[in-house]
Amino acid sequence: MLEADGIHAGYGSVPVLGGVSLRAGAGERVVIIGRNGVGKTALLRALMGFLRCRRGQIRLLDRDITRLPPHARARLGIGYVPQGREIFPGLTVRENLTMGAIGRPRASARVAELLEVFPRLGERLDQRGGSLSGGEQQILAIARTLIGDPKVLLLDEPTEGIQPSIVDEILSQLIGINTRLGVTMILVEQNLDFAREFAHRAYTMLKGQITEELGPDGLSDPRVIAEYLGV
Repeated sequence: MLEADGIHAGYGSVPVLGGVSLRAGAGERVVIIGRNGVGKTALLRALMGFLRCRRGQIRLLDRDITRLPPHARARLGIGYVPQGREIFPGLTVRENLTMGAIGRPRASARVAELLEVFPRLGERLDQRGGSLSGGEQQILAIARTLIGDPKVLLLDEPTEGIQPSIVDEILSQLIGINTRLGVTMILVEQNLDFAREFAHRAYTMLKGQITEELGPDGLSDPRVIAEYLGV
């Protein structure tokens, strides 16, 4: 579904990614783990097109998208939920979801379908996004992205700063969406319990490179935990 082959990228003259290669198959849930500052967010930004690839190639369904801008990648089927959520705080939940539906076919039906998946949002449709809790804002950001009907969903630390009860809710909803709709998901995450439950497969990152590919059991390996998360 989505494949990166030897991609190099950075911020200005500072290199961050040094030849990263990974793949995510149709309907697969892939987790990327690593300490802060190793390039996980930069990798998602490169896959989405916000960070220019200096070398290497990114393919979506075998189509080369390496030079495409973010909006073109979104139209082809990549959705991105960034760290920090980035909802519109002054707009209501309904208006935030409508923004995600602009220019999309079946927009009204898609909103109704996702409100069944995320009932918490249905209870708060006329509430401003900025008044929601952090966890509710994260759910809104995920739902808004899914309205675009992506083939691949990129998520950057969706559990950061969120209370445990809503973390469990987000986990259940993401797995349900993956199972029901077949959306491929690539998740950057530091919460190991969440990652273990979520992952079909995992990659570890160190100093801007993918260093290992693991099955979900590998996320319980004390060596992996100590080396890549420092705990």
